[in-house]
Amino acid sequence: MATMKIPGPASAVRSLLVRQVRGVFNDREKGEAPVVPSDQALFEIDSPIRMVHADVVAMMVGGIRALLLQMLHPVALQGVLDHSDFREDVQGRLRRTARFIAQTTYGHRDEAAKAIGHVNAIHARITGTMPDGRPYSATEPRVLAWVHLAEATSFLEAYLAYGDPGMSLAAQDRYFDQSAVVAEMLGASPVPRNRADAAALMTEMRGELEGGAAAREVASFLLNGEEEHRPGAVARTLALAAVDLLPPFARVALGLKRPGASALPVMVGTRAMAGAVRWAFAGTR
Repeated sequence: MATMKIPGPASAVRSLLVRQVRGVFNDREKGEAPVVPSDQALFEIDSPIRMVHADVVAMMVGGIRALLLQMLHPVALQGVLDHSDFREDVQGRLRRTARFIAQTTYGHRDEAAKAIGHVNAIHARITGTMPDGRPYSATEPRVLAWVHLAEATSFLEAYLAYGDPGMSLAAQDRYFDQSAVVAEMLGASPVPRNRADAAALMTEMRGELEGGAAAREVASFLLNGEEEHRPGAVARTLALAAVDLLPPFARVALGLKRPGASALPVMVGTRAMAGAVRWAFAGTR
């Protein structure tokens, strides 16, 4: 007679963590289910972009870092101020961004194309006027280039810090080359194809960035919430890890200080979270 295998405590903890993480990135009330990895995705299995984007905690840290950097571009910031409900739905905005990344990285190429088309249609409707009277549009290739550059560099920096510090330089170059595919489909230009291109573009675009009161206020909200709703310990740890990874010029522009002495426990805590999530998802698809 066969003996039924009863799941042990480790299995129960693993299942709980997986459910919690998937609940963060999928709106169950809207019937959303996790994106199923496809062999017919834009990118091959085990390629750098799929490895980087699979590291949940590193992506969360990188996502916060990317948002902070993006707010330094006055057009990107104005578009958020004029057209986004991020103050009322921060979690929803992050969830939608994470789902788009999952769809374009792991989903069938047809699903990826559909997701990209949907975002392009949204961008076409985002127009307005800058405080100085200049018209702006979310379809401006150079603005999209900054948004992409902020994301690609942030995801990779966070992965190197909390995912795989030993990632080869060739794999890092390949990551930029792969992420450029989606950026170009979104209309971004110029788009870096390797680490050197990314560093050069970051230097080139610094002259277009600003760190005024509006950018600092948005950054404060993203990191600290509002008086009646402060972030919990996990969110605060991830936010501090993101600030720690910002380039110095961005921290200065946003009026932020590097965590300093508090950085060590932040890094230790973030690495512990990253390890726990990787352990929970090991063997899942």
